[in-house]
Amino acid sequence: MRDNYQLYLFVLPALVLIIIFKYVPMYGAIIAFKDFNPLQGIMGSPWIGLKNFEKFMSTPDFMNLLGNTLKLSVYGLLFGFPIPIIIALMLHRIKNVSLKKNIQLVLYAPNFISVVVVVGIVFIFLSPVGPINHIISFFGGKNIDFMTEPGYFRSIYIVSDIWQFAGWASVVYLAALSNVSQDLIDAAKIDGANIIRQIITIDLPTIKPLMVIQFILAAGNIMSLGFEKAYLLQTSMNLPTSEILPTYVFKIGLQMGDYGYSTAIGLFNAVINVFLLVSVNQIVKRLNEGEGL
Repeated sequence: MRDNYQLYLFVLPALVLIIIFKYVPMYGAIIAFKDFNPLQGIMGSPWIGLKNFEKFMSTPDFMNLLGNTLKLSVYGLLFGFPIPIIIALMLHRIKNVSLKKNIQLVLYAPNFISVVVVVGIVFIFLSPVGPINHIISFFGGKNIDFMTEPGYFRSIYIVSDIWQFAGWASVVYLAALSNVSQDLIDAAKIDGANIIRQIITIDLPTIKPLMVIQFILAAGNIMSLGFEKAYLLQTSMNLPTSEILPTYVFKIGLQMGDYGYSTAIGLFNAVINVFLLVSVNQIVKRLNEGEGL
């Protein structure tokens, strides 16, 4: 440390931020095991053990909330995870530099749009008088109020998420593909390999380690859905499918003021995430010759 103190000084600000914003707040998780009263404080509030967890698991909404959260996350992972890889593979094959940059600009731009703006765009496009319903009417169909139908919520959430983030998520794969040796590609062409065969035998093996890491991290965050978009897309009519654990925690904790109960739900969510992360990592290690996170 004495020989490389300059490097440690560079790391220090980031380490301090992590401690302040990630580790210090863990102290507040204690209120999950207390009948928390803001006037009495965290340590002054009486201990109630696991009663908040028992209350949550015995509520009629428990299975619905857990199911909605898991379905939205798993479907998002299944449909959203391959898209950035496909985008990166396609962009990597574009030889025209100017065209490639323009396509990248179009694909990356949605990532820098606020979630609130994205949701506003979704509401405009899917409104009963919006362009999507105009197209449906043009072909003789009936107008659909997408935002009030529970069955459409998950599709809307996942598709809008892919549109907003898939292009930007492809950057890491595109960077990894830049390491592909041109000699290997030329040799594959000489051997008569078409583009699909080149992708399977050269490109995919190159980004395989990165794909494994990204998949493990994504699977470990299955229960960590973005609160903002789900909450903003909610209407009183689509709650049967749009009410997930993060939005429920917000309503119970901040709107109803039951801090201990909402903290218990959040802690339950975090424990499930850690369990999924460790489990998926172990499964991937067994299937991937010992290589995991």
